[in-house]
Amino acid sequence: MDTKIQEIRIAIEEEKVKSVRQVEDIRIKYLGKSGIITELMKELGKLSNEEKPIAGKKINELRQFAESKIKTLKEDFEDKEIEAKMVEEWVDITLPVKNKKIGHKHPLNLILNKICEIFIEMGFSVVHGPEVETDYYNFEALNIPKDHPARDSQDTFYINDNVLLRTQTSPVQIRVMEKQKPPIRMIAPGRVYRSDAVDSTHSPLFHQIEGLVVDKDISMAHLKGCLETFVKKLYGEKTRTRFRPHHFQFTEPSGEMDIACPKCNGEGCSICKGEGWIEILGCGMVHRNVLKGVDIDPDIYSGFAFGMGLERIAMKDLGINDLRLFYENDVRFLEQF
Repeated sequence: MDTKIQEIRIAIEEEKVKSVRQVEDIRIKYLGKSGIITELMKELGKLSNEEKPIAGKKINELRQFAESKIKTLKEDFEDKEIEAKMVEEWVDITLPVKNKKIGHKHPLNLILNKICEIFIEMGFSVVHGPEVETDYYNFEALNIPKDHPARDSQDTFYINDNVLLRTQTSPVQIRVMEKQKPPIRMIAPGRVYRSDAVDSTHSPLFHQIEGLVVDKDISMAHLKGCLETFVKKLYGEKTRTRFRPHHFQFTEPSGEMDIACPKCNGEGCSICKGEGWIEILGCGMVHRNVLKGVDIDPDIYSGFAFGMGLERIAMKDLGINDLRLFYENDVRFLEQF
């Protein structure tokens, strides 16, 4: 029995495999129902009572050895299989990838963010509103009566008699004043729509940034101080400004603000068309009728409003002479910014 156990042990030690399937075959060969070690256990019945415990112990040790050997063979093969698979599927992540162009902000967004940051530093909040508006918010609440020329279908995109695409972001000011009582300090950037033919300076879709301040004892001095601070932050501390009288239905008095041409410094050139000044925005003190319409007492509160075209500011700031370039999505143009 001892000789047989030793021979089986040597045979197990010399077993080698090339696949997981062969490991299973070895297990069946030695430990299966008809395996060598299983059959060896059956021979214990032929031994005397004194020999049985000794032989049984040795056979159990042989079984444990076989199980350990088979486990080692399986683990070794699985490790080799994983290593082979890693070599086969290895990818050199250090190799350079194809160059991919990374997008960046549109020039209009660059200027918009710059303007918003300036006003936020001055204590303004940024508010957005719907682009599809009612006649009331776009015209009537802004002191523009039914027979006013601004309501003409030649200038406005009407969806029906009462619904239209907003022609300005001023309706956002009305919505804010309806929900929030003074003090108010806000700007309203966004898309607006007017029925204009497309050319180098006009588009049926463009962007406006409008601002509103309402509080006690607000005057033209506050308006001028606010806008001059804005312009100097945008164009530089040496920028010269001037205000001219104008008319807007929702402000009184009203004006337009010009800056000295940054190219010729007021001397006159092709950029400013020889005038030396460039208009950048309209402004004025909020009309009493507008304040009354949102239940703000004009005898207690006053305010000023202003509005500017984003495209006009961007064209001046970036030296662009054709508004259509912003919307043509020509990568050669956009990559410059």
